[in-house]
Amino acid sequence: MSRTPAPGARDQVARLLTLVPFLHHRDGVRLEEAAQLLGTTPKQVVQDLKVLFMCGLPGGLPDDLIDVDLDAIVTEEGSPVTEGVIRVENADYLARPLRLSATEASAMIVALRMLRDTAAAGANPELVDRVLAKLEAAAGAPHVEITPSPRDAQQVVAAQLTALVDQAVATGRQLRLLYFVPSRDEESERVVDPYGVVTHGVFSYLDAHCHRAEGERLFRLDRITKAELLPTSRTVPARAPRDLSDGLFTDDAAPDATIVTLRLEPPARWATDYYPMRDVRANDDGSAEVDLVVVDRRWLTRLLLRLAPHATVVHPSEFTDTFTARAQETLSLYR
Repeated sequence: MSRTPAPGARDQVARLLTLVPFLHHRDGVRLEEAAQLLGTTPKQVVQDLKVLFMCGLPGGLPDDLIDVDLDAIVTEEGSPVTEGVIRVENADYLARPLRLSATEASAMIVALRMLRDTAAAGANPELVDRVLAKLEAAAGAPHVEITPSPRDAQQVVAAQLTALVDQAVATGRQLRLLYFVPSRDEESERVVDPYGVVTHGVFSYLDAHCHRAEGERLFRLDRITKAELLPTSRTVPARAPRDLSDGLFTDDAAPDATIVTLRLEPPARWATDYYPMRDVRANDDGSAEVDLVVVDRRWLTRLLLRLAPHATVVHPSEFTDTFTARAQETLSLYR
């Protein structure tokens, strides 16, 4: 049974780029046969072929445009003739081999290398390698090393980690992570039972049960410096990863998060309108105590310097000591 694809210019161009070279190398292709090849209906093929009247070489003269014998495949009432034979003329140049510029070839080489590097575990990369080898040979520069951008490199690492997580979930095994904690500027080792990878905003997270924290945590993939699949089986029941799009995401689920309480004097109350607060408790004198989630100690220090002298840390006290040392260091620069 034939299927009708979703309408759209992109689908139509793809069908025509497949159909015209096919017709060029074969004589006497029936309309119904062409429709089966493209996985569409004879009526859709007729509509696609009508577009060819407006296509051709630059100039727009009759000899420049592609010619289609519509009388052979369309009745006087406009219905398709499924047994009619499609005849296309003046389209020989579409059968010529595709020639790529150096820039186009380089772009395809980069894309194929990334496709190979981000292939899921168990995938067969031989086909990509064969196409890549042919493209590099045709480009005449198989030795050229193309360095991906930092963003592309992060995507490759994230894809590799996601594939490893998927493998751990599928086999019911644990992972050992080496995770960077910015607030302490250190790496910590953790054994986790993974649930899966989820995305929130521009970051991807590993949703897992952390045995070090003895609870569920979200680990940012770009902060996982090393991941290892362990032979040990998971010890907590598997479940689907959390859906972060419906407001379930909170930064305090991160393994390096701390709830900090600040006292803001009236001149610093504007901060509650610009930064996400877990709670704001107003006082009669116009000041307020606020709770906010801090995942980076340096960010809080910069915020306190900006709000000084109208903000103080209520707890935990360790943040007060850090801020005081930084404030004295900054003050010394002006002496």
